[in-house]
Amino acid sequence: MENAKISAYQLFVLMVLFELGSALLVPLAIGAKQDAWLAILIGMSGGFCLFLVYYGLYSYYPDIPPTEYIQKIMGSVLGKTLALFYVLYFVYISARVLRDIGEMLMTSFYWETPLFVVNTLMILLVVYTVRKGIEVLARTGELLFVIFILLGLSGLFLLVLSGIIDFSNLGPVLEEGIKPIIKTALTQTLYFPFGEVIVFAMIFPYINQPKKVKRTGLLALGISGLILAVVMVVNFSVLGVSFVSRSPFPLLATIQTIEVAGFLERLDVYFMLVAIIGGFIKMSVFFYVSVTATASLFKIKESAKLAFPFGVVILLLSITIASNFSEHIQEGLKVVPLYVHLPFQVIIPAFLLMIAFFKNKKKQRRRREFSYAERDNK
Repeated sequence: MENAKISAYQLFVLMVLFELGSALLVPLAIGAKQDAWLAILIGMSGGFCLFLVYYGLYSYYPDIPPTEYIQKIMGSVLGKTLALFYVLYFVYISARVLRDIGEMLMTSFYWETPLFVVNTLMILLVVYTVRKGIEVLARTGELLFVIFILLGLSGLFLLVLSGIIDFSNLGPVLEEGIKPIIKTALTQTLYFPFGEVIVFAMIFPYINQPKKVKRTGLLALGISGLILAVVMVVNFSVLGVSFVSRSPFPLLATIQTIEVAGFLERLDVYFMLVAIIGGFIKMSVFFYVSVTATASLFKIKESAKLAFPFGVVILLLSITIASNFSEHIQEGLKVVPLYVHLPFQVIIPAFLLMIAFFKNKKKQRRRREFSYAERDNK
């Protein structure tokens, strides 16, 4: 592992920006229609449970990353194989996030710029940041977090000032019952974005205040979930269900409707800055974990040397994973949650925690028996 430490506040900042990241771009939980905000909050509740599973594993092995404690739990051969699959998972999701950001910029702002060029510029920035280490990434996140919050608050203020928010568009609540909301939460929002917090299991050992990890993580997830729910409420209130359902980037469409005093309008730059900041942090975290997990698994001392080769792989993968944006979105909604997120975010961590629990319980029993034996000998 890199010889570095970050604070609990820096962890909080990285988690909030990470969770919002690409989730702000897409019509999140659109399967629940105007009740999307409820599906987000239910997904957030499930995210709390998943985070506690990841934290449980961290509490058993606080000084080593998952690539190492998986081997302690499952044995050397099976553990290394499973750790390698997690590396591939992080690389694949990195490529998906890069594709999200590239498609957004190309579709909304740089219409005649090839996707390869947009993605290359983004990945070069990420590679440079990751080579500097987790401390630099954390400090960068602190700076960007302030800008992110100022943009969000000022954007919300301008929306209220323009008088275009109509809360009647949110009704009727539970029009089709609770079933579509639960289904959307369990098949979409639980995994994206909340379950993706599993990536921070590789970062927990860097925290200089281990006792604050649990509280910080739950707080970051809660605030992220509330922000995403508010964003979807605003989107539906301004645009209506039909428009949000058809828009690939509803938040952009919402911001484009702002008009104050007849001259303050077309504030697309708000969306672009928010999207780039969130996307950059999310990409950087996934990329950093991909590199450090590989270095840990294969005992490579200087993980920074892996940054450029991984950048090339993720760049090419981001271009080839889907032939167009529609196919990319469909894969993200139908294939990835069930066949990728479910095993890596839910099934495997829960299984590992169960085995770790019994292993540690057995160790504690042996220690007690040994201490009793020593006392009897005395």
